[in-house]
Amino acid sequence: MNVADIAIVGSGPAGISAALNAKIRNKSYYLFGTAALSDKVRRSECISNYPGIADVGGRTLHEMFTGQLSQAGIEITEKRITGIYNMGKYFALLADQDEFYAKTVILATGVETVRPIPGERELLGRGVSYCATCDGNLYKGKTIAVICDNAEMEEEAFYLAELAGKVYYRPLFKGSGFAAGHGELLSGPVAEIRGEERVSGICLKDGTEISVDGVFFLKESVSPAVLLRGLDAEDGHVAVNRRMETNVKGCYAAGDCTGIPYQLAKAVGEGNVAAHSAIKYLAEQAVKKQ
Repeated sequence: MNVADIAIVGSGPAGISAALNAKIRNKSYYLFGTAALSDKVRRSECISNYPGIADVGGRTLHEMFTGQLSQAGIEITEKRITGIYNMGKYFALLADQDEFYAKTVILATGVETVRPIPGERELLGRGVSYCATCDGNLYKGKTIAVICDNAEMEEEAFYLAELAGKVYYRPLFKGSGFAAGHGELLSGPVAEIRGEERVSGICLKDGTEISVDGVFFLKESVSPAVLLRGLDAEDGHVAVNRRMETNVKGCYAAGDCTGIPYQLAKAVGEGNVAAHSAIKYLAEQAVKKQ
C-alpha cells in the first residue's frame, strides 16, 4: 500500500500553494482536482489586490498557475474525492472505485455553490449519495431522483438512468442534454428529502410529493464536513486555528472552505501555512517512531 505524506484535496489557489510547498520540501503528495484548476479564478474579470501582480485577468492568472505547476513538475490527479476516512495512522481517500492513502490531508475544496436541502445531510448514507459509481449498483431497477449542478457531471446521470428503473432528474444549469428517454425531468426544484430510517421520497417546491428509493447529488464541490465525518464546522465552514489545523489530527484546511474573506491572497497564504503545518506534523510523528 502506497501511503503519501500529504493528500491535497482541491486544485484552486490554496491547493496549488500547498502543493508547491510540499514539492519544495520533498514530500510525497497527491494534488486532487482538475486541469481547469479554479473555475472561480478563470472567470474573474480582474484581480486587483494580489501583491506583485497588478490588475490581472482570471484567464491570464490561470495560465500562470498552470505554467508554474508544469515547471515544478507537479501533476494533478484528476479524481473527485467523495469520501475521506480517518484510519488512525493514515487517511483513506475514496474516488469512485479508487482508493488513495496519505499520512496527512489538506482540505482546499472551496465552498459549496448549492446549499444542502432539508434531509440531504440527515439521510446521507441512508439513501442519499454523492457518488454514482460507488452506489449506483445499489439502485438497479429502483426509482431514484438525481440532482446535478454542472454539465460536466451529467454523464453520471446518464449512467444512473441506465441502471435505475425510473429516474426523476433536476439539472441546476442551462443546456442539459438529458432527454425524456432517459427519465423524467422534474417540473421544479426539490425542496426536501423525506424519510425516517431511509429515503422514502422527495418534495418539490410546489408541494408535489414523489416516492423514490434514493437521491443522488452530482455536485462540483462536496462539503468537507461530508467528506470527512467528525470534522468541526463554524458558520458553515471548516473550523481551523492559525496553523490551519482542524479538530482531526493530521487534517488541515485552507482557502474558501475555512470562511471569509473569499480572497485569492488569503487562500494562497492559508495553503502555505497548511502545508508547513502538515510537514511539521510528519516530522513529529517520525520522531515518535524512533
